[in-house]
Amino acid sequence: MRITGRRVVVAASCLAALFLFAHLCQHALDCQERYRPRAVMKPEQNGISLMDWQNVEYHYSKDMPLIFVGGVPRSGTTLMRAMLDAHPEIRCGEETRIIPRILAMRHSWSKSEREKMRLDEAGVTDEVLDSAVQSFILEVIARHGEPAKFLCNKDPFTLKSSLYLSHLFPNSKFLLMIRDGRASVYSMISRKVTIAGFDLNSYRDCLTKWNKAVETMYTQCLQVGPSRCKPVFYEQLVLHPRNSMKDIMDFLGIPWNEAVLHHEEAIGKPGGVSLSKIERSTDQVIKPVNLEALSKWVGHIPTDVIHDMAHIAPMLSQLGYDPYANPPNYGNPDPAVVNNTQRVMKGDFKNPPYLKGSHQVQQNMSVSHR
Repeated sequence: MRITGRRVVVAASCLAALFLFAHLCQHALDCQERYRPRAVMKPEQNGISLMDWQNVEYHYSKDMPLIFVGGVPRSGTTLMRAMLDAHPEIRCGEETRIIPRILAMRHSWSKSEREKMRLDEAGVTDEVLDSAVQSFILEVIARHGEPAKFLCNKDPFTLKSSLYLSHLFPNSKFLLMIRDGRASVYSMISRKVTIAGFDLNSYRDCLTKWNKAVETMYTQCLQVGPSRCKPVFYEQLVLHPRNSMKDIMDFLGIPWNEAVLHHEEAIGKPGGVSLSKIERSTDQVIKPVNLEALSKWVGHIPTDVIHDMAHIAPMLSQLGYDPYANPPNYGNPDPAVVNNTQRVMKGDFKNPPYLKGSHQVQQNMSVSHR
């Protein structure tokens, strides 16, 4: 085929146009890259969706009304979460153990100015860390148990970070369990419950550590504010469970259900109370609410510690306990609690149909004391 001069000119013009177009595109891309603002990570909006055993779907996000239950160990946190778990619309589940650890790590990263500076320079800012911690905590809480309309987490020392958590989860609420420190420490020592930093051979040391821990949690609870953080006194919960739980349900904005007064009947049932053999209070919360452990500490604390109690644990007075009352007067129990206590003393209560590691729990029941 003969190539005319006109065709050569047209072909050359097309090639030139394509070259110019490619050059302009490349120039535009170079300019866009040069002046592009730094990328900002947007928080995930979709959250987590899970389906329960009845094929009901639940959606969870950082804006959901999470419930955090905490306090110094041996302050009634397990009883509180078991009573909440008995409600058909609430799921707490066992302690995760890792949420307080990730919160402690997050705190340590911010505490060191040198480490914070190095993280900021690497682009690992507070915003990035908070988003990661938020997602981690939500994932653990949502997936470590059965789905439910309301989710709660019970890890005692989590409430040492209630102020931080209140920012991560803006609609969350907190239940701070408070118990007479002498009873908490007696329970730790007599049941040999290992807690980092607590010397179980010394009442003085344990009461000092109790005072520091409860002061931190109580102070943060006050900072979070009464609309989102509620102190719950163990003694009043045990003496007056109905009034206490109605007050708590109102605080949480969750409809009342009688099941919360009979948590022992929901143990091991679908949508009920799940108990683990590694939680040291399991052998106690399988029983109905009773007075068995209320003043068991009386007569077991060394005389020199009793004498210095107001100095060792000043938070006792601040929280309304008389540091010199042995035994103290916590109040008069409801008739239903008296009846429960009589049944427990006679062994007149049903063992739950299913416990995780039930053989080990039954062994513990025969030798347990508080």
